[in-house]
Amino acid sequence: MPTNTALDSVEDAVRRRGGDLVELSHAIHAEPELAFAEHRSCAKTQALVAERGFEVTAGAGGLDTAFRADFGSGPLVIGVCAEYDALPEIGHACGHNIIAASAVGTALALAEVADELGLTVALVGTPAEEAGGGKALLLEAGTFDDVAAAVMLHPGPTDIAAARSLALSEVTVDYRGKESHAAVAPHLGVNAADAITVAQVAIGVLRQQLAPGQLVHGIVTNGGQAVNVIPGHAALQYAMRAAELDSLRELEGRMFACFAAGALATGCEYEISTPSPAYAELKPDRWLAEICREEMRRLGRDPVSPEFETALPMGSTDMGNVTQVLPGIHPVIGVDAGGATVHQRAFAAAAAGPSADRAVVDGAVMLARTVVHLAQDSAERDRVLAGVQRRAAP
Repeated sequence: MPTNTALDSVEDAVRRRGGDLVELSHAIHAEPELAFAEHRSCAKTQALVAERGFEVTAGAGGLDTAFRADFGSGPLVIGVCAEYDALPEIGHACGHNIIAASAVGTALALAEVADELGLTVALVGTPAEEAGGGKALLLEAGTFDDVAAAVMLHPGPTDIAAARSLALSEVTVDYRGKESHAAVAPHLGVNAADAITVAQVAIGVLRQQLAPGQLVHGIVTNGGQAVNVIPGHAALQYAMRAAELDSLRELEGRMFACFAAGALATGCEYEISTPSPAYAELKPDRWLAEICREEMRRLGRDPVSPEFETALPMGSTDMGNVTQVLPGIHPVIGVDAGGATVHQRAFAAAAAGPSADRAVVDGAVMLARTVVHLAQDSAERDRVLAGVQRRAAP
């Protein structure tokens, strides 16, 4: 069993730095930055750990706004993931400022016991979760190769220890037709906007036959430029989600047929492109999730029961890709937003409020203590270390 000393040490470390962590959360919140452009937020997230003596590697995985900051030299490498990208127009309505600050708090706390517990603490700055798949790119680049287990949290309306998510892929569809005067010679045009209409009607009909857990949603990014010109170019952006990757691939096939229908019906040419890697579904490590659940309760929180976790509506995250490869957790920590949920303006406002500030500190405490439990449970420690060796085997 973990010693009370180590558990107390990490909690005390978080609470001592609580003011700094909340200040960091507010600073990131005040200057929201979009995917792959989080230069100020990335720098802010590194600052406290750099002062503590972490060795910072900028541009991790070849991404300008990613980093990895390491402390300690123990064989058990723990990845702590920090997100800091925001959403267009509505800023930190997903609360990534809370994620970054709590991750920094977790890393600082674990640094206090790294030598004692044989840890290497790796704070990983992961850009572009909202669009771009930063963690998927870092995973492919080898940033997580030596990591035995990865932890992070996400704010939301309620506490969830073993949070799940949906697999996701996004596409852009470009239709190319032929411009013509809409009144003088419409018959000489090939209407790319009509291709979008046909595709969206087909998608609307498809929705009745979608399998449980499958979702589609999209926007028109270009529907023409002038009402008196037959649009020669039009474009869609669509996201597809499913309970797991296999179901997602089946859904993609059906959606691609809808996109093709638009081109066939109108005589347009079309091209489908993928702007970012697909997101796999979260696969929370059962043991880590149960320890995290106990830590939530110890802090006076009330996580939903395991029976209801899989039924809760969730979005998608590139942390799913990480948890498909190595043990990890992505719990949700509750923030009181007056009934609002993530991706709403009211949640953006709440992400710098008192409940969010408590979430920063509580989140760092519960993640740090969860890692201490892992480090001092010999069977579980051996399990996650064995996973690193298996992944490294030729």
